[in-house]
Amino acid sequence: MTPPVRLTQFSSGAGCGCKIAPNVLDAILAGTGEATLSDARLLIGNELRDDAAAWLLDDGETLLLATTDFFMPIVDDPFDFGRIAAANAISDIYAMGGRPVLALAVLGWPIDQLPPEVAGEVIRGARTVCAEASITLAGGHSIDSPEPIFGLAVNGLVKRRNLKANQGARPGDLLILTKPLGIGILATAEKNGQLRPEDVGIATASMTRLNAIGARFSLLDSVHAMTDVTGFGLLGHLLEMCRASMVSAEINFAAVPQLSDLASYLAAGMAPGGTRRNWASYGTAIDCPDAIRRAILSDPQTSGGLLIACDPAAFAEVAEVLESHGLASHAHPVGTIRPSVGKESRIAVI
Repeated sequence: MTPPVRLTQFSSGAGCGCKIAPNVLDAILAGTGEATLSDARLLIGNELRDDAAAWLLDDGETLLLATTDFFMPIVDDPFDFGRIAAANAISDIYAMGGRPVLALAVLGWPIDQLPPEVAGEVIRGARTVCAEASITLAGGHSIDSPEPIFGLAVNGLVKRRNLKANQGARPGDLLILTKPLGIGILATAEKNGQLRPEDVGIATASMTRLNAIGARFSLLDSVHAMTDVTGFGLLGHLLEMCRASMVSAEINFAAVPQLSDLASYLAAGMAPGGTRRNWASYGTAIDCPDAIRRAILSDPQTSGGLLIACDPAAFAEVAEVLESHGLASHAHPVGTIRPSVGKESRIAVI
């Protein structure tokens, strides 16, 4: 019998842990110019590192959202890899408060090493998640590449008045996180054969769950800012929100949900390389002396949860939406937005 293919053996990275570190990305984009200077309809480009571009349609009320996301396998099963990559890409639309409408596939495949039928399973998994999101996977593009790569380019729609960006968080806002952390740590443990039996499958279940609640949050004026937590970890994406909003933040580590006992995995050396790159990139803006907390909060997430900043006076309204989507366990703040001292945004972990 031919042994099953282990996709992670063909990848040098894993999921959103493949992302280029924030400081390196800044260096790449420096001096490239801003598209907003030449297109008045482009309301959101890459200037604030938001989740998707937002372009104003002819009616003056509707925004076209556009994003793309792809990476190397984070799991061995090709069907699950397709599901995870699709949910992760679609999440960028939900993070802007939008409704996804169309997707195109991006596929890189080592055709001399992996059978085309395995790639077909990846596509089939993606189609399953696209169907769950009520959109069509309408085509795409493929290349022969040394490592398997898969993702989607996704378009969505949102009314201009309902757009949620990573800009807009206000001092006093409460921070809510809709999925637990730990994807990168558990994926590293699985790749190294160190995943405990009771933790098998929990990361995949989290990564394949759509962030469709973002479209519902778009209708709440009390939600001032929103983003999703992916490869830069909770601290990295929160710092992007803070810098875009010219504020700072405080994280209550005890309130942050975790997929498992992550500290024990870290003690066994199961921190992914992306964690170290993340901390090296933005650690100077974080007040957190504890190494375990730093590693968990910098852990690169793949298809992670939504991070929202909401008016504390309307927290009950936000909690009701969470509960109606089966997320009652996440209906509690994990931190607070604080005013910045001077122009520098900082995050304190308590």
